[in-house]
Amino acid sequence: MIENKKKPNPIDIHVGSRIRLRRTMLGMSQEKLGESLGITFQQIQKYEKGTNRVGASRLQNISNILTVPVSFFFEDAPGDQPSNSGMAEASSSNYVVDFLSSSEGLQLNRAFVKIGDAKVRRKIVDLVKALAAEADSE
Repeated sequence: MIENKKKPNPIDIHVGSRIRLRRTMLGMSQEKLGESLGITFQQIQKYEKGTNRVGASRLQNISNILTVPVSFFFEDAPGDQPSNSGMAEASSSNYVVDFLSSSEGLQLNRAFVKIGDAKVRRKIVDLVKALAAEADSE
């Protein structure tokens, strides 16, 4: 007998990864998100892995708790038509997920969003770009 384990749908995996991305950007635990929804953290894990599909009403609740529009969870979804946002490098959000999944990325993001002065944030971005360009030329 052949074991038939159904693979998660790529859209469910993508939506789950976007839930995880936003949750970690906010520094929220799976437990806290689950509590807010009246479900267990294990259910949040299943959503984030894409093994369980998120229903429409639950996704609406998650978007309210994570303070993003529902459309956030579908940005750059597999099979999605690329948008003309003018940013070729943004064609895939994988680098963002990878960055924010790292300890340094989370620390940098959390500290950066606390900077209220837009000019200071711009100078930090310019500094990071300059450091990256210097590293590329070595």
